[in-house]
Amino acid sequence: MRLRMVVLALLVVLGFSPMVMAQQQAWVQVEAQPSLAEAEGRARDYAAAFPNVAGYQLSSGWYAIVLGPYLAEAAAGALADLRSAGAIPRDSFVTDGEAHRQQFWPVGAIAGQPQVDPVLVDPDIQTVAPVIEVMPAEETVRESKASEAELDAEGRMALQTAMAWYGFYDGGIDGAFGPGTRNSMAAWQEANGFEATGVLSTKQRTALVANYQADQAEFGFVLVSEPEAGIEITLPMALVRFDHYEPPFVHYTEKSGSGLKVILISEPGNQDSLSGLYDVLQTLEVVPAEGERSKLEKSFTIHAASSTVQSYAYAEVKDGMVKGYLVVWNPIDAERMSRILPALKASFRGVGEKALDPGLVPMDAATRSGLLAGMEVKLPKLSRSGFFVDAAGTVVTTVEAVAQCGRVTIDHATEARVVAQDAATGIAILQPVTPLAPQAFARFSSGVVRLGSEIAVAGYSYEDKLPAPVLTFGTLEDEKGLNGEAGLSRLAAPVMPGDAGGPVLDGTGAVLGMLLPPAVKGAKLLPDGVAFAAQAGVIGQALTLAGMAVSPATSTTLATPDALNAAGLGMTVLVSCWE
Repeated sequence: MRLRMVVLALLVVLGFSPMVMAQQQAWVQVEAQPSLAEAEGRARDYAAAFPNVAGYQLSSGWYAIVLGPYLAEAAAGALADLRSAGAIPRDSFVTDGEAHRQQFWPVGAIAGQPQVDPVLVDPDIQTVAPVIEVMPAEETVRESKASEAELDAEGRMALQTAMAWYGFYDGGIDGAFGPGTRNSMAAWQEANGFEATGVLSTKQRTALVANYQADQAEFGFVLVSEPEAGIEITLPMALVRFDHYEPPFVHYTEKSGSGLKVILISEPGNQDSLSGLYDVLQTLEVVPAEGERSKLEKSFTIHAASSTVQSYAYAEVKDGMVKGYLVVWNPIDAERMSRILPALKASFRGVGEKALDPGLVPMDAATRSGLLAGMEVKLPKLSRSGFFVDAAGTVVTTVEAVAQCGRVTIDHATEARVVAQDAATGIAILQPVTPLAPQAFARFSSGVVRLGSEIAVAGYSYEDKLPAPVLTFGTLEDEKGLNGEAGLSRLAAPVMPGDAGGPVLDGTGAVLGMLLPPAVKGAKLLPDGVAFAAQAGVIGQALTLAGMAVSPATSTTLATPDALNAAGLGMTVLVSCWE
């Protein structure tokens, strides 16, 4: 019952509605079976946990079990969040329903027409009646070409990028639909049960890009720059986090139990050094003896596999430096890695004229201790919270988080520079060295807030001891300081030092201010639960002075708990101060 209620909550938040118009429909396909009996059995199993299960025979003759319909623009988000919650298989994908034929589930559904099960928002309070929809006519190839011609360059390149991601296209991302792109489109259509025309219909284009975007959202891909190692590589930062430097290695360990580890390799050297590295990797337990090896004069690859571990290693020698990477994962995640590994391979490159100094830890010592265990972790001097304020990844935090730092990072993985700070207000503004694409950023409140109303503070209460921020709830006590200071809000909330710099949200998800460090008035320590925040207007003035735009809140509707959680935690980051 608990899984059912979790799924119900996800479906409501992610845009499921039985009033979806036909021209906007999309489904999440979770499984397909070769026989009707097997498909009905699996549909019955899914229906025990999901309220919106449907089943259709496909044009290929197989039988698909799907969830939906959703609004087309909401389907990718539903797919990503349901996969992240472990509620559906990781190889689930968005489909536009074009291949759907005879409907077999729910039993008694009208053939050829999608039927929506009741959505139980609360099984004891209300239900929503099913709605029968009529499928729109499919586009002809001529109509598909006409709609394709309306795509701009960005839209055309997005299709090539998505096809490349799924292994159907290996040409340049240039937006030109030549023979190579057409052949790739035909191959994608054939693999997905469509007629291989080489021209994607509007619905096919939508499904292809939606699935690609869902993958990006699920894995959290970020182009990571490691200037100390002279390496750039795209990493799935939703699954890994920076752990420590141990020259010649830069360790990224698993995040949220993902089981994925990435180790970057960087050292001065020549072909002999490359050969030595190749031999050392062979001795590690995470590089099983089974699997393919390829050793050339100036590079090598290792793709090793056993029943308990799989790994892929690549290294090259260039300009007197050896640089590469090792990726380690659990074999049960093979499907997921088939989407992640190509992104790592395609993006890796050595940059600059710098490599980690291998003399700090001799290779033999690293080998004896084991590459993935027994190494001392390098910790920051201090970690506090911060939050994104624009789509480029600009972060607002507390001055305390950036004082006397050799370097500052966002979520340990991204170097940041301090572009403004004001001791009087306690506000500091950071910009990432490498542009980021945050899941959410602050929308600032500009209205009057009622005293005594509930607020939420998003922050890393336990600094970097936990992999994600948390929400702390409290109330707004006053719109001035204890001595009548303007620009401050007094809160009653059980916050902790690590929360400082985090956003303070009202019930709509709008940002009211930024939590300040625990206040000490003269020699008096304030009671527990008393906290202060720099108000939204003060933050807006600081951003404006720094030449940055401020995004106002537009919604006045109270957010659901899940939406408030997503807004607060999606914009909140860990800000770390290093020697």
